[in-house]
Amino acid sequence: MKYYQIPNSQLKVSSILLGCMRLGSLNIEEAEKLILEAYSQGINFFDHADIYGDGKAEAVFGEVLKVNPGLREKIIIQTKCGIREGFYDSSCEHILASVNASLKRLQTSYLDVLLIHRPDALTDFSEIAKAFRILREEKKVNYYGVSNMNSTQLKILQRHLPNKLIFNQLQFSIVHSLIIDEILNVNINNDNAIERTGSVLDYMRLNDITMQAWSPLHISLEAGTFLDHPDYLKLNQKLKEIGEIYQLTPAGVAVAWILRHPALIQVAIGTTNITHLRQIVKAADVEITRKEWYELYLNNKTLP
Repeated sequence: MKYYQIPNSQLKVSSILLGCMRLGSLNIEEAEKLILEAYSQGINFFDHADIYGDGKAEAVFGEVLKVNPGLREKIIIQTKCGIREGFYDSSCEHILASVNASLKRLQTSYLDVLLIHRPDALTDFSEIAKAFRILREEKKVNYYGVSNMNSTQLKILQRHLPNKLIFNQLQFSIVHSLIIDEILNVNINNDNAIERTGSVLDYMRLNDITMQAWSPLHISLEAGTFLDHPDYLKLNQKLKEIGEIYQLTPAGVAVAWILRHPALIQVAIGTTNITHLRQIVKAADVEITRKEWYELYLNNKTLP
C-alpha cells in the first residue's frame, strides 16, 4: 500500500480508502470481516456520511469498533454531513447535531475528519466556520474538508477558517474526467475547454488540499459502472490489455489510472466484496506508464 502524508495535518493516509456507503447492507459479522480485511491490506482510512443507509452504515461500523477495541486508534474515520431529505443544510445547528449523532452511531468520541457533503445554495460560510471552531474546541473533530466544491467555494470557506481545509472529495474516473478535460483544453474552442470546476485540481495543488476521488469505476451514479459497458468497448479492451501486463483486474487498472496522477489523489472504493477489495488494492503498488495513462484517457476523449 502507498501512503500520503497530508499537508497541514498529522495524518498519514492510505492512497486507497474504503467508502462505507453500502456497509449498512451487511450484518455485523460480514462488516467486521470486510473492515478487518481492508485494514490487513493496508487501508487505514474509512469514509462515511450521515446519510449512508440512513445512518445504518455508521451504526454497523460502530458495532465493529465495539468488538475490536484496539482498532479505533489505528484507523482514520471521516464522515460527511449537509444532505437532508429534499434539501441541503450547512447551518451551524445542523452540522453540530449531525456530528453528535454520527459520533453516537460510530461509538467514538471524535472524528479524524469531517467534510461538508455538498455545496448549499444558502450557505453562510461563517456558520460553517463557527461549527468547525466549536467542534474543534470540544475535541470532537480534528480536521476538516469539503466534498463536491469548486475552487471559489473552497476559497471563500477558507477565508473564514483559522485552520486549513485538507480534503475535497470529487467524482472522478477515466470516464468522468472533467477536471482533466479543462486542464488539457486551455484556450481551445470546444466543450472540453469549459471550466466546469473552476480549475479545482490546480487550485487544490496550489493550496495543499488533497483530492479524494469518489465513484472511480462509474460513468455516473445513474448510468453505473463503465466496466463491461457496451458503450465503452474500446476502453474495456485497453483496461484488460494493461491489466495483463501488471496482473490487475480492469477495476484495478482504473484505480491505478487515478493513482498515476502526480497530485497524489486518494481513491475511494466502495466494494463490500472481499475478493474485489483484494484485487483493487493491488493497484496501489503499480505505476502505469505515461503512454498507458493517455491510452486509457483517449479511449473516451481526443487531445486538442
